[in-house]
Amino acid sequence: MDDDLQPMVTDWERALAVVAHPDDVEFGAAGAVAGWTKAGKTVTYMILTRGEAGIDTMPPEQAAPVREAEQRTSAGLVGVSTVDFLDYRDGVITYSVDLRRDIARALRRYRPDLVVMYNHHDTFPGGKANTPDHRYAGQAVLDAIGDAGNRWIFPDLEGEPWNGVRYVAVANSSQPTHGVDITDTLEVAIGSLDAHRAYLNALGIDSVRERFTAIVHSFGERFGGRPTVPFELYRR
Repeated sequence: MDDDLQPMVTDWERALAVVAHPDDVEFGAAGAVAGWTKAGKTVTYMILTRGEAGIDTMPPEQAAPVREAEQRTSAGLVGVSTVDFLDYRDGVITYSVDLRRDIARALRRYRPDLVVMYNHHDTFPGGKANTPDHRYAGQAVLDAIGDAGNRWIFPDLEGEPWNGVRYVAVANSSQPTHGVDITDTLEVAIGSLDAHRAYLNALGIDSVRERFTAIVHSFGERFGGRPTVPFELYRR
């Protein structure tokens, strides 16, 4: 079929996932991350906010540590030990030079071959409108990759320029091109998403299993019938 997903590239060793909120990786990529770390690859997370505006019944100053703790637990379940948080305000991320600088700093520090980001398009799969945080964060990630390799754009940054990013994988994209078979990591992917329990409770989601399983099997129809996490892949 013309719309079949292609196998995800594997010729990389270090990945940095840069997303706006706790739970973004889990909704879009954790099953793949679990397989990558199991195969010996190194994955690091950088979350731009602490998700403090995500729980309607909990003030931001109370929600932030709850959501940070849930993210660290979730990351540990899929083999990720390093989770950095920046302090951009949840819900009001804007595209800015400062945001580009902070992401470029992380790229120079961790020197990834693969960058994982969240959907930066106007819509999600299925047509629902995307949020400004996701769109602006994603655009800043794409631009910061170039910034990280140019010593003259942010000459105050520590570390040598990094031009080693070979691939960018966009999770939960409305335009997926590649897939990762998560047959062996489906259960841990469900567990990592369920670890965001306070957030899910606030959304009225008692169980993620049925919904998540339906989604990955739906994409699996384009990837040999196997439960699949899709990505839009950019090559650099």
